Amino acid sequence: MPGRTTPGGPEPAGEDPGLAAPFRPRLARRVTLAVGAVFLTLTVVLVLVMPGLGPGDVVGFLLFGLLVAWFCWRQASVRAVPDADGLLVRNLIFTRRVTWAEIVSVRFGQGRAWVQLDLADGDTLAVMGVQRADGAFAEQEARRMATLVARRSRTARDD
Repeated sequence: MPGRTTPGGPEPAGEDPGLAAPFRPRLARRVTLAVGAVFLTLTVVLVLVMPGLGPGDVVGFLLFGLLVAWFCWRQASVRAVPDADGLLVRNLIFTRRVTWAEIVSVRFGQGRAWVQLDLADGDTLAVMGVQRADGAFAEQEARRMATLVARRSRTARDD
C-alpha cells in the first residue's frame, strides 16, 4: 500500500509526514538574508551620495554589492530535502544527491558546525541545512535525519 506522493516518489506507508520535511537552518538563514539586504541597500545609498564617482566606479560598487547579496542568498538557501529515494543536499557551493543506501551514518558531534554524512564509498558529505548555531533545534534535526537514514536505508539483509 503506497503512502503519500512526494517530489521524489511515494512516501513510505505509515511514516510521519513531518519526518520527511526539508532540513533548513534557522539562525543562519535569518542573519544572512538580513545582512544581504542591508549590504545591498547601503551599497546603493553609498553610490548615490558619494561625490565624484565615475561610471566605472558605480558599476564596480553595484557589482560588488550584488555579489555579496548573492552570496548571502546562497547561504540562506542551504538545505537538505529528503524524498523516497534519497537526500538532495544543497550546500553553499555544491548540490549533491545521495540515495538512502549510500548513507552509512549521520554524525553531529561536539565541534562540528553542521551534520556530516558518512557515505558507503568512504567519503563524507557536510549537510549545512542542519547547523550547530541553531542549538537544541539542530540537535533535534540531526536526530530526525538519523531516524530517516535508519528507516530508509534498510535492506533485505540489513547489512
